[in-house]
Amino acid sequence: MLSEQELQRRESLKKLIELGINPYPADEYPVTHHATDILQHFSDDQPQEFASVSLAGRIMSKRLMGKAAFFDLKDATGKIQIYFQRDQICPTDDKTLYNEVVKKHIDIGDFIGIKGYVFRTQMGELTVHVHTFTFLSKALRPLPIVKVDAQGQVHDAFTDPEQRYRMRYVDLVVNPHVKDIFIKRTRIIQAMREYFNSFGYLEVETPILQPIPGGATARPFITHHNALDIPLYLRIANELYLKRLIVGGFEGVYEFAKNFRNEGMDRTHNPEFTGMEIYVAYKDYHWMMQFTENLLEHVTKAINNGSTQVLFGKHTIDFKAPYPRITMYEAIRRYTGIDISGMDEDQLRQTCHQLHIDVTPEMGKAKLIDAIFGEKCEPHFIQPTFIIDYPIEMSPLCKKHRHDPQLTERFELIVNGKEIANAYSELNDPLDQRQRFEEQLRLSQRGDDEAMFIDHDFLRALEYGMPPTAGLGIGIDRLTMLLTGQTSIQEVLFFPQMKPEQFTTAPKTDTWAHAGIPAEWIPLAQEAFGSLDTMRSLKPTQVHQQLNGLRKKKKLTIPALQLSEVEAWFTQN
Repeated sequence: MLSEQELQRRESLKKLIELGINPYPADEYPVTHHATDILQHFSDDQPQEFASVSLAGRIMSKRLMGKAAFFDLKDATGKIQIYFQRDQICPTDDKTLYNEVVKKHIDIGDFIGIKGYVFRTQMGELTVHVHTFTFLSKALRPLPIVKVDAQGQVHDAFTDPEQRYRMRYVDLVVNPHVKDIFIKRTRIIQAMREYFNSFGYLEVETPILQPIPGGATARPFITHHNALDIPLYLRIANELYLKRLIVGGFEGVYEFAKNFRNEGMDRTHNPEFTGMEIYVAYKDYHWMMQFTENLLEHVTKAINNGSTQVLFGKHTIDFKAPYPRITMYEAIRRYTGIDISGMDEDQLRQTCHQLHIDVTPEMGKAKLIDAIFGEKCEPHFIQPTFIIDYPIEMSPLCKKHRHDPQLTERFELIVNGKEIANAYSELNDPLDQRQRFEEQLRLSQRGDDEAMFIDHDFLRALEYGMPPTAGLGIGIDRLTMLLTGQTSIQEVLFFPQMKPEQFTTAPKTDTWAHAGIPAEWIPLAQEAFGSLDTMRSLKPTQVHQQLNGLRKKKKLTIPALQLSEVEAWFTQN
């Protein structure tokens, strides 16, 4: 059912068309200036530089003053005041364009284009004096009106998270800080890309639909390819394809990839997320640690006006390199007082019980160790810290440590208690890799639905030879959260995954028309009664009184209903 404001806007739409104004023109509108350009560069000493400007944007407020009107126009860069003067807009005796269109039919949320000159008002506000304007798009729904009082207090803010995430398009219009988050996200990716390209590394693309979901331990989404009649999986990681390219002779490749994992959703996990992975031949994880800390220092400076420090909650986090290094066993020993090195699965399970960590029967050594570290250690690492030398059970794609075969040459970068990056000296021994895959298969048979599949083609690629390689993965969503001070992943995704919204179906207008109700009265009848059956449950005199009352309230120009007309609606089927 349409609201009163929505009905009024549809009436304005109708009036614009009657006045010969196209509310949705197809023509290009030439824009010469933007709001921020004017606000930053206008000089009272040289006003002639802005003597002729053309802007386009959305109307965000209206202030009518008889023969003059002040509106706020918002474009992609910001907001600026615009000024309409009746006799300037309508130089002849016909004042319809001002009296009808400007005053009555331009609503908050409408898009218009304006041409005029810039001046400073007596209050000192830069303003565009409008000579001519063009309707560009009529908004049929009203925007939430967020108000800020003289003390800076915000009223009627559009803050409900579910509404904001479902209607991000409205969120971006009325909450300017939200747009800033996504601009910064793009700048983060741009800074990373610039850094990689400065080394001569190649940006590539790899398949999203994969016959085997490899490169990570995660539960995949599965679909079906009709033409080939085979199951396919949405990519959980792009690691194995990028390594194939290293086998093929590229020295450094990277990809910003959309990945999909059919797992839980919370403040730091979304089933669809963006990951960056890079692989560089002839390097190891020591080199990659230095590369990573220099990368993040570069990115932070690029988006933070040269500073390496960011504020996250009560913590000031400094991304200036170098970062501390600590082994996983050392971290667990430091924060639990227990040395788990050398423990078997039963001992690890007993240690979890001792530390009051919940475990399940299908959890192997890797997940038990990960549970201990995640619950007892991770939250302590606020400043960027490399956790290095993971147990071999936790890293099926990682090379064995050169000094201890029970460990791997792996690191994770922990910041503010969360993993931000994961990297290896990549496993390039095809026989060792086969054994690791087979161990993953045994875990799968025990009920671990996140264990890796055996990728025989990847094993074949390794058998052709892959040079020593270092690989790095960074979660772009989590990195953006950290660098923009957001505690929920939904705040850094334009359209986070949500349950489908349930829409109510409006009554069909042809049902009302079939009952003999004139087209101009159908929207009012729908608003007043909702359904034809509800209307007919009332007496004709009640319907006649309500509809004429609604007509008067809305100041509509359609003729008043006669009781005989309404009575006829009750007799037609």
